[in-house]
Amino acid sequence: MTLKERVEADIKQAVLAKDKTRLQALRSIKSQILLAETEKGGGEALSQDTEMKLLTKAAKQRRESAEVFAKQNRSDLEEVELAELSVIESYLPKQLDEGELRVRLVDIIQRVGATGPSDLGKVMGVASKELAGLADGRAISNAVGALLNNTDF
Repeated sequence: MTLKERVEADIKQAVLAKDKTRLQALRSIKSQILLAETEKGGGEALSQDTEMKLLTKAAKQRRESAEVFAKQNRSDLEEVELAELSVIESYLPKQLDEGELRVRLVDIIQRVGATGPSDLGKVMGVASKELAGLADGRAISNAVGALLNNTDF
C-alpha cells in the first residue's frame, strides 16, 4: 500500500471519528503528495524515498512552527502544530535516539576515513543519505561536528 493510499484510508477514518486535528494533518500530507505527483508529471506514483522526504519536510515545518509559536507565547497554535507533528511522525520510521545515532555515525566516519573537522562534508554526504528519515538533519550535523571535533571515536 502506497503512502497516498494509506493517507486516503486514514482520512476516511478521521472523518468518521470526527478527529479534526488528525484530518487536517492528513489532508496536508495528501496535498503535498498530490503536488509532488503533478510536479513529476502525469500522476505517477512517488518512490518511497520521495515519500519519506515529503514527510520529513512536513515534520520539520511543524516542528519549526511549534518552536516559533512557543517563543511567541502562543500555546494554542503550538499545540495544534505539535498534534499535527505527531500524526505526521506516525508515518515516518522510528527515529534514532542519541546513542544509536552516535554508533551509526562513528561507523560512517570510520568507513569514509574521516580524521577531523575538515572531513565534515564527506561524512555528511554519506550520513544524510543513509540516515534519511531516521534522524533530523540538524541532529545529524550537530553529532557529526561533535564527533569530528572530538576525534576520539
